[in-house]
Amino acid sequence: MASAAALSEPRVLAHTKRRLFPDTDQRRAYSVVDTQFSTAEWLPGEPIPSEVRERLAPFNHVRVGSGYPDLVGVRRLEPELLAVERFGDRPPLVVVEAKGYTGSGTVDVEGGVVQAYDRLHEANVAYVAAPGRAISQSARTLARELNVGVLGVDSGGGVDVLERPRVVGTRTADDATAIRFQATAQGVAGKSFGLNHPKNYLAYPLARSHSGDTDEVLAAHVVRATDDARRGATFLGLVEDGGWRLTPLGAEVVRFALERYESVGAALEAFEDWRRSRTRFVDLAPEWGLLTRRVVWAYPATGLLVEELQTMHDDGVREPSLVDLVEWLHVQHPTFTVELFVRGSDDARSRVLDGDGKLRPRALADGSVYHAPTVFQLKAMLYHAGVLTERGAEPHRLDPTTDVWRLRNALDGGR
Repeated sequence: MASAAALSEPRVLAHTKRRLFPDTDQRRAYSVVDTQFSTAEWLPGEPIPSEVRERLAPFNHVRVGSGYPDLVGVRRLEPELLAVERFGDRPPLVVVEAKGYTGSGTVDVEGGVVQAYDRLHEANVAYVAAPGRAISQSARTLARELNVGVLGVDSGGGVDVLERPRVVGTRTADDATAIRFQATAQGVAGKSFGLNHPKNYLAYPLARSHSGDTDEVLAAHVVRATDDARRGATFLGLVEDGGWRLTPLGAEVVRFALERYESVGAALEAFEDWRRSRTRFVDLAPEWGLLTRRVVWAYPATGLLVEELQTMHDDGVREPSLVDLVEWLHVQHPTFTVELFVRGSDDARSRVLDGDGKLRPRALADGSVYHAPTVFQLKAMLYHAGVLTERGAEPHRLDPTTDVWRLRNALDGGR
């Protein structure tokens, strides 16, 4: 059956992902596909083509409701996909259960509807996607009653909206929160941090407040990689997405400078003395270093890392390696750990996670699987802020088994 071969479950999901999360719409959008689709074969003798796996990547094992949806993502959806157009200020958390032709030529659409409905305990929008010809009227009626959207997929890759779901407000569990985080301006899915010294990001709101051209001022006094500085300042929450408007935290950086210098220009001139210095920033410029500590603490990942490193310290793990940390974190916060530390490529995620979302510890010893903005730039900033004892390393120079993630001032005894 030609249509059956073209519409296996991985292919149905790939077409659906293209429709719901197109490559052209990456701003404030992010999605992952379950690790079961990262395997070489879907059914015995039925390989998943490389182009399909590339379309489905990145992979993660995200619990929503009582199970693991085939796709979890965050994005503002077009009106034709929803029964209502608005959902407050936040884009909805979307889940998809895909069904395709099995080896016997059947498609369990109604089972997919029930699975999708279960996800609504923690998701805002749920869909079942299946070959259009296999979707019966009874399946559509069941979906309508349960507020599950129905997407009919054809062998050419087209996706028709057969039933439109209503957006519901619901609580978000820890796993789903990690996906929401990735879809924000502070998520680490993209390039995020491109520079490894926090002064380059602290200077951006100062340059933005200067009367001169922001990029020219920044290049003259601080760093020529102005795009990286703007992007990092955005990820640290100093400026809003696009870099044009200061956030309250970014405005506080400017006030901090004006309290100590005659103008933002004079403050930026002070930054020139710190170029190419390898001294820990909190030791080189103590007041600015403490401000850096405040800024990095406002970054969502910092609190989680510090809390878990302190817990490891309490349990006797005094100098955890990167491998130790990732294994520990994955037990406590599996989805967030993968999103924060592991590159989003098909190759990296497939090597680190098996089809059930479990870690493959041996893969963690290879530095190339790690996300550079976390293990290099973010770690370096935590070092300069006085949080960690060692700076970061680029993945190609990284030995995860000896790369130490130790708190500079871990607490001993009761807390």
